[in-house]
Amino acid sequence: MHRSMKRGQEKEVEMPPEEEEENAPDVEIQERGDIYFFYRPKVGEEDPHTSDDVQRLYIVLRPHTPTQDKQQQEKQPPQEKSMLLRLIVMGKKSLPDPAKRGRPYWGFVELVTTKIQDIKDALKGEEYDTKTRGHRHKPAARALGEGVYRILKHHSGKKMHTHLIYKLEFPSEGAENQPQEELNVEREASFLIQIKNPTQGQFKTKTKKKKKKKKKKSIFPAHLQGQFGKLRYHGADPPDFLNYEGCEFLLISASDEIHEELGLEIEVDRSCSDLVNTFGETVSADALLRGIWV
Repeated sequence: MHRSMKRGQEKEVEMPPEEEEENAPDVEIQERGDIYFFYRPKVGEEDPHTSDDVQRLYIVLRPHTPTQDKQQQEKQPPQEKSMLLRLIVMGKKSLPDPAKRGRPYWGFVELVTTKIQDIKDALKGEEYDTKTRGHRHKPAARALGEGVYRILKHHSGKKMHTHLIYKLEFPSEGAENQPQEELNVEREASFLIQIKNPTQGQFKTKTKKKKKKKKKKSIFPAHLQGQFGKLRYHGADPPDFLNYEGCEFLLISASDEIHEELGLEIEVDRSCSDLVNTFGETVSADALLRGIWV
């Protein structure tokens, strides 16, 4: 059973859902898990120094199963871990600017898998040849942030909306945060999240030559598609919308103070980096651990 809390009451801690208390809520947690941030430098750019040198910002969501918390997952041998991994691409190569509330940022689910290797393959570098520019090198992604997230329903009077909230474990509090600051990856943040109805058309992505770039269109099962009715957007309720490749959504900055906004305090574990243990052989971790551009 997921935990629900009234504003300003208890702390949100990592514990099995069956041990959690349930209160009359204005906040109802739908999903909890681990969140990882990565950025990829532009093609041919091996020494990025600003956000202008960044090609893409990725988010990986790793939901916990209803009966597993982080500690239980760590105790399992790798071959017995049952996990879902969602690779998300942010359209503007950054998270929403917390100073510009109400401005939506578009993103989409590029890959959904249960295999860590699939995520590694998506993040690794690549060598290829083109007819016009010759040999090209696409740099591997760099680890940018690691923490925990929640997808929740927030009841405000008669209205209900859904949030994606997160809190970073790495970089640690004392580290620099140069790339994190430029890409708007705050130490903690809350976003309204709205899922786009795929029958209402897709967001367009364009190359430098202004050619339309085709992207996989999401196809939701009937019980999810029916949630939209004739609406163009629907909250991430349930979060299962994000289990379908091509799912498009909007993130809208709500707050960079989770407790002040929602009455939640998320405790994190900074004893070790799961991201480094899982993806360290594929991506550089200097930006993650030291908060510097690499």
